[in-house]
Amino acid sequence: MLKIWGRLNSTNVKKVVWAARELSLPYEHANAGGPFGLVNEPEYRALNPNGLVPCVEDEGLVLWESNAVVRYLAARHGAGTLWPENPAVRAIGDKWMDWTSTSFAAPFRDVFWNLIRLDPEKRDMGAVEAGIVACADLLARADAALADHPYLSGDAFAMGDIPLGCFAYGWFEMPIARPSMPHLEAWYARLKDRPAYREAVMTPLT
Repeated sequence: MLKIWGRLNSTNVKKVVWAARELSLPYEHANAGGPFGLVNEPEYRALNPNGLVPCVEDEGLVLWESNAVVRYLAARHGAGTLWPENPAVRAIGDKWMDWTSTSFAAPFRDVFWNLIRLDPEKRDMGAVEAGIVACADLLARADAALADHPYLSGDAFAMGDIPLGCFAYGWFEMPIARPSMPHLEAWYARLKDRPAYREAVMTPLT
């Protein structure tokens, strides 16, 4: 059985749990990271030398890096659904997975950590304001792409929607002023209609 280590309020862990739920995969979950510790223990570092979450084990395969795990689960269990069979179609969503991690995650983190995870007296509101501007600029690119297709993956929901979909929950639910992006908002509404998204992603922001 698939085993997933990680704290469930982690965006990267949410990616993996959401993918598993979309695929109706049974899995065992073990809390790790943050207040749960474990990630610096020798037995965990033997699985993931980075000491981060998530980490998964599936029939002897140990894997870390959340996007890599989502791709693996999609390829193994989601051919024709989460894993589009046409390589060109698959690449459309694949690029958004890496874009989310390499471009969007850092400015989003400045907003989220300061507003949600830090006590008010420790917040850097300058970083929040700059992060909101940077996130809005980046999300405008996703909004433009979604004007042509209902999903970042193209005409159907697939793995390419999962990483940004996890961040989108925080973006739309944090108490911040956001510019109107109708295509992005419609995409977010479509994600919220998915039971697996509601179960895995729409948990309290902490």
